[in-house]
Amino acid sequence: MKNSRHHLPDGIARRDAYDLMIEPRHAGWSYAGLRVLSLEPDTAHTLVTGDSEWIVLPLEGSCTVRVDRRVMELVGRRDVFEGVSDFAYVPRDAYVGISSGTGGLFALAGAKCERRLPARYGPAPEVPVEARGSGLTAREVRNFAAVDAFDCERLIAVEVVTPGGNWSSYPPHKHDERLPGRESELEEIYYYRCKPSRDGLPGFGYQRVSRSRDDGTDLLAEVRSGDAVLVPDGWHGPSVAAPDHPMYYLNVMAGPRREWLISFHPDHPQGYR
Repeated sequence: MKNSRHHLPDGIARRDAYDLMIEPRHAGWSYAGLRVLSLEPDTAHTLVTGDSEWIVLPLEGSCTVRVDRRVMELVGRRDVFEGVSDFAYVPRDAYVGISSGTGGLFALAGAKCERRLPARYGPAPEVPVEARGSGLTAREVRNFAAVDAFDCERLIAVEVVTPGGNWSSYPPHKHDERLPGRESELEEIYYYRCKPSRDGLPGFGYQRVSRSRDDGTDLLAEVRSGDAVLVPDGWHGPSVAAPDHPMYYLNVMAGPRREWLISFHPDHPQGYR
């Protein structure tokens, strides 16, 4: 396995109050960040947003988000395989209170930005859900903070659920250079949850990132719940779910422009987009 620094197994990036904390400085890039927060019942956390915009997304459980004299109640969900969740957008230069009566697990997807947009609530029924691919490449894409679904300055975030035994993020694609009208520059984080089998065996999957240039990222990683993969460049995909183990991943992307323009790998069939 090459460039294993791009694969962060569960627990290796635990920092401060967070189960996972990826800041741009940790990743060695400029914009994208991700934090995963566990809250025990009847506890709270304060997020100082600094120079970044953030989305608070329940992975498991519900919470209350307080910012700029607004209170947003997030109903959340039992787990990421249950369906879409509501979410809260919080701006840069703010103090954000996140509290949970029942406890839970919450993703904080962020991107460095300049403009301070207003805090907003994202209702679950308004999240566009897309069935992408077919056969063994069929998967569900939840475009809660896609470019055309929700307004942010730089942040792009979507969820993907891949049935057990299927491939997603396929065909391999990239977004590591600016080609106006064809491809945009975006840093990307994958964060995984894998469903146990019916008899309780832990889930897992595989993630491939291959070089798009001579000195680029080259990674084949076995991924499990709580793992993350950093994609600064390269052809990413496929993401492969083990049989009987549906796999979820949260994609967090950001770059100089909020555009999702990608190039597909020319050596793979294009009928599974």
